[in-house]
Amino acid sequence: MTTDTATDVFEEHRPVLLGVAYRMLGRLADAEDVVQEAWLRWSRADRGDIREPRGYLVRVTTRLAVDRLRQIKSRGETYVGPWLPEPYVTDFGDAVPDTAERAVLADSVSLAVLVVLESLSPLERAVFVLREAFGYPYAEIAAMLERGEAAVRQLAGRARKHVDEGRPRYDVDPAQRRDLTERFLAAAADGDLAGLMAMLAPDARLVGDSGGKSRAPLRVLESSDKVARFFLGVARKGIPDVGFRFLELNGGPALLILSAGKPDSVIQMDVADGRIQLVYIIRNPDKLRSLSAV
Repeated sequence: MTTDTATDVFEEHRPVLLGVAYRMLGRLADAEDVVQEAWLRWSRADRGDIREPRGYLVRVTTRLAVDRLRQIKSRGETYVGPWLPEPYVTDFGDAVPDTAERAVLADSVSLAVLVVLESLSPLERAVFVLREAFGYPYAEIAAMLERGEAAVRQLAGRARKHVDEGRPRYDVDPAQRRDLTERFLAAAADGDLAGLMAMLAPDARLVGDSGGKSRAPLRVLESSDKVARFFLGVARKGIPDVGFRFLELNGGPALLILSAGKPDSVIQMDVADGRIQLVYIIRNPDKLRSLSAV
């Protein structure tokens, strides 16, 4: 395999490798570092002995991501306020034509799922991602992680149980989510408290992620009244030279708010039974850098 061919093969599989690494780490910069390291190992490998490049590359990427996740956890790093994953553009386009497969991939990268995955062990998280998001057989996952198949099945069972228990159930209709988002923000701009309350579930919650680097709630806001009044306060203060853009982030519609053309925040809402159940606001500037170019 020539160098040019090796590069082409790697680039063909790069989206899958980045998808695995991001779901493992929840941080785009870390995921890109892992994929870059996978490339270095691929470029140095004796590729004549590699019969299935995709399997080899996914195995290398997964092991690197497990190691990186252990380092992150072992640092015991403190984070100011609630933590949310870095927003990830997931416009699958024609790359994933099957509707069912798109739904699985979108769910596995949703903010709700990634938040729950943070509480899994690195190996549980790897097994969950490979099995649930990418459909790898247990035997292949066992080979990738150098574990017995029985042990991998146990890891998968624990991870699935934990995710099912920790993940709230929401409607996934993107048109409904976008419509509610637009109407909610319009009501906030109009100062319409009653209109906001009508769109929120009584036990609605707001999770804001600023990392202590911008203004956002340092605790989860709980109740429709608190969430509605927070948005009214934001609307009254305003954002300088504000602009808006809808994107598909983490498998669903999200609003990118710009200030003077630069990313200021991302808002995404989870909906159930026609009402907003959970609002995510990401304002940590470190997590918005990748959106400057979209």
